[in-house]
Amino acid sequence: MVVSFESSHATHGRPASAAHSHRREVPGHRQQGASQCLTIGLLNNMAGAAFKSTERQFVSLLDSASEDIPIRVSFYTLPGLSLAESGGSHFARHYQSVEALLDTRLDGLIVTGREPKAADLRDEPYWGSFTQVLEWARTNTCSSIWSCLAAHAAVLHMDGIGRRKSADKNFGVFECACGTEHPLTQCLPAVFHIPHSRWNGIGQDDLAARGYSVLSRLADDGVDTFIKQEESLLVFFQGHPEYESDTLMREYRRDIWRYVKGETGTYPLLPIDYFDRMTRDALITLRDQAHSRRSTELLRRIAAAMENAKIENKWQSSAARIYRNWLQYIIARKSGRAGSQHANAAPFVSV
Repeated sequence: MVVSFESSHATHGRPASAAHSHRREVPGHRQQGASQCLTIGLLNNMAGAAFKSTERQFVSLLDSASEDIPIRVSFYTLPGLSLAESGGSHFARHYQSVEALLDTRLDGLIVTGREPKAADLRDEPYWGSFTQVLEWARTNTCSSIWSCLAAHAAVLHMDGIGRRKSADKNFGVFECACGTEHPLTQCLPAVFHIPHSRWNGIGQDDLAARGYSVLSRLADDGVDTFIKQEESLLVFFQGHPEYESDTLMREYRRDIWRYVKGETGTYPLLPIDYFDRMTRDALITLRDQAHSRRSTELLRRIAAAMENAKIENKWQSSAARIYRNWLQYIIARKSGRAGSQHANAAPFVSV
């Protein structure tokens, strides 16, 4: 495996005038020529502590999925993300502007979501830049991945598909079922696990009516992953295969903190099929206590209960397989070997 990381020393907000690569190699693998190297962009839209952790999660997943495939990763952000929100000097050194992205061509692009502030995604301050990137990706990549909120924003712009809010948050590790064969689902088990963390979702009927293909769905018939084949293959994840073992735990603790501070009126649901039984029972007891009294002492006890949590990462191997398939799909497209039956296939829906 060979992964290199583009580092920009230009001022953020203007295209980088020069880039320097930091190459990391695993001994025992032969470095391949630059012409065989895949160029992957990561458009990181997260803020605060999630900015660095999101970068780490996607880079780690690409690292484990790539094996013998050399990859060069470059980093971008939409306008409006301050140094304080993103990690200061790291952001300034490694991230480039949208203008730099739109002035290049990549083999693949990954676009993350960001917690929304507006009820309508089209009212978010980054909407104009986001749609520019989307239109660019449709013709300037072999394939692009749109993660969670980015998936919702993309289909809203492309086809006017609105998301629907659930009564409860989809939060935890969910069983997903593959339906129809596709290069992205090769070698996946019939049932696999993927973390989800979202209130909103896209309806399967809405997607099918507009030419999207559902690759995997949840046990309750909710959509997990779907695609749209255009000049480029657009891949949409409602779940988070990139999550690390403790990501859902950190999100759960964040949501409890918001409840304790009075920012939300409802105590968060425990993540489904995630904590071991002992930790789960302890957290249920603390949840019941929180209903009668909100306090910072409660947060300390919750953190203590989580310290010894035994979390089984059920999704890592499937996540790496999905991303491995994505990289291999891009290689096939670049070399002209992608089967025309996939490029021109009629939409299919998992069953």
